[in-house]
Amino acid sequence: MTATDWITAVLMPAGALFTLIGTIGLVRLPTLLGRLHAAAKPDTVGLLLILVGAAFQLPNISAAAPLLLVALFQFTTIPVLAQTLGRVTYSRGESSAERMVVDELADAVRHAERDGDDETLGDPPGTDAPGRQYGQRQQRPRAQ
Repeated sequence: MTATDWITAVLMPAGALFTLIGTIGLVRLPTLLGRLHAAAKPDTVGLLLILVGAAFQLPNISAAAPLLLVALFQFTTIPVLAQTLGRVTYSRGESSAERMVVDELADAVRHAERDGDDETLGDPPGTDAPGRQYGQRQQRPRAQ
C-alpha cells in the first residue's frame, strides 16, 4: 500500500464515524436545537474527511476540483441553514427554555418585541407565520 492509500484508509472511516455519530445524535437528542446541531456539525466534518480521502485516490488535482466544489457548497450552506432554522425555531417559541444552558438571544428577542422588528426575530419582512396575523408573536415561555 502506498502513502495515499493509507491516508485514504484513515480519512474515509474517520469521516464515516463522524457521520455515524451525527446520525446517532440526530436520533437520540431530545430537543430540536440539539438535533439541528447534531445534523450540521459532525456531518459537515464527516463529509469533508470523506472528500479528502477520496481526493487522495484521484490521479491529479484537476480531477479533485468537483470534490472541492462539493466541500465549498457544504461549508457555505449547512451552517447557514442550521443557524437560520435554529433562530426561526427560537423566535417562534418552539425551543424549550428550560433545556438551554445559555440564552444568548433573549435580549435580542426582547429588543425586537419592544421595537416590533420582524427581521431580528427571523421572519422575512412582509410575511406572516401560519395562523397568525402580521405583527403577532407566539408568546414564548420564559424561564423563571
